[in-house]
Amino acid sequence: MSKQTKSFKERLKEKAKVIGPGALIAASFIGPGTVSTATEAGASFGYALIWAIVFSVITTIFLQEMAARLGVVTGSGLGEAIRDQFERPILKYSLVLVIGFSVGVGCAAYLAGDLTGGALGISMITGIPQNYIAPVIGITILILGLTGSYKRFEKILLTLIAIMSVTFLTTMIVIQPDLSEVFQGAFVPSIPSGSIVVIVALIGTTVVPYNLFMHASSAKEKWGSPDDLRKARWDILLTISIGGLITIAIMVTAGSIIRGTEKAGIEALASALEPSLGSWASVFISIGMLAAGFSSAMASPLGAAYTIGGLTKCGTSFNHWQFKAIFCVVISIGIITSAIGFEPMQLILTAQALNGLILPIIALSLLIVMNNRNVMGKHVNSMKLNMIGGVIVLIVSGLGIYSLVDAVSSFMNAV
Repeated sequence: MSKQTKSFKERLKEKAKVIGPGALIAASFIGPGTVSTATEAGASFGYALIWAIVFSVITTIFLQEMAARLGVVTGSGLGEAIRDQFERPILKYSLVLVIGFSVGVGCAAYLAGDLTGGALGISMITGIPQNYIAPVIGITILILGLTGSYKRFEKILLTLIAIMSVTFLTTMIVIQPDLSEVFQGAFVPSIPSGSIVVIVALIGTTVVPYNLFMHASSAKEKWGSPDDLRKARWDILLTISIGGLITIAIMVTAGSIIRGTEKAGIEALASALEPSLGSWASVFISIGMLAAGFSSAMASPLGAAYTIGGLTKCGTSFNHWQFKAIFCVVISIGIITSAIGFEPMQLILTAQALNGLILPIIALSLLIVMNNRNVMGKHVNSMKLNMIGGVIVLIVSGLGIYSLVDAVSSFMNAV
């Protein structure tokens, strides 16, 4: 019996050791934007949109598996692979320019929101203004980027995911939701009136373009042989599923306690949890928001550095000064904008539109690379994976067009 127990523990330790690059992806998409969107979805539509998160997680798993496989098999990042795949200079450099610009602008625009969202966690407890706290978080991440390594970032992000898991899953368990309704929302898709914008937002905050570049590059740093593909897939399946479960927990919590209320923000969620958690309600939500903001704020400049560094072949690791320079520029923009209290809504709308448009371009480029036998050898995509990938490209193309139209409409209304 003890031998069996020991054997199980050993297997568990082995599984835990392979967790790594997938954690960066999960940490990236569980940011303040995801927390706010899931809260709004639950408050407005209850459990009805859980299926959108399930769909997003499945889509993310398929795309990230291809990106990780590329990195592990070839020892190359997605940016380098795209440059090498397309030989015609006009096509090659157009892709480099469009993808690099869109991801750079998107990461810089979202970073201020990530820092401010993380600062909200501390502000809720201390009362200190967010624009005082946000720069401190940003400077901390900047120092980590200048002095750290991939392994340090990996450990920190794993810790933050563990904190978010405990925080948000605990709140969901405490409120004891109706499980039959939860499963119905997860496996019976429905589109309530007025929910399409929220559905697009839920998918858009989970299926993130720069994560494909980040995953390919981080996977090649973590593993160096095609024999490690099984480990890479386990890492993806576990961490991204946990990320999706955290998002579902937030939506379920909001759907259970603030459904139909006029105030549907994070503060309202904390207040509504007080009957169940007492004085710990604000603490739990604050810790969750701080972890979400910190993790996403770490991942955004990393994503920009991996993407632009790969596309320009300047380097995709902490050993290259160009990689650190890109990281520093992006995080510095976030620090400055969060410190002055600037809310770049028009810039964020533009970034959302650009990212929505480049996702199908990147996904299609990834599919083309994954079918290049000269690059992937026997690890090229199967027909089944190509069919699934084709459907994903069609869906994200539709979402991209919708995001563009919605961003243009919002911009015109603001003007």
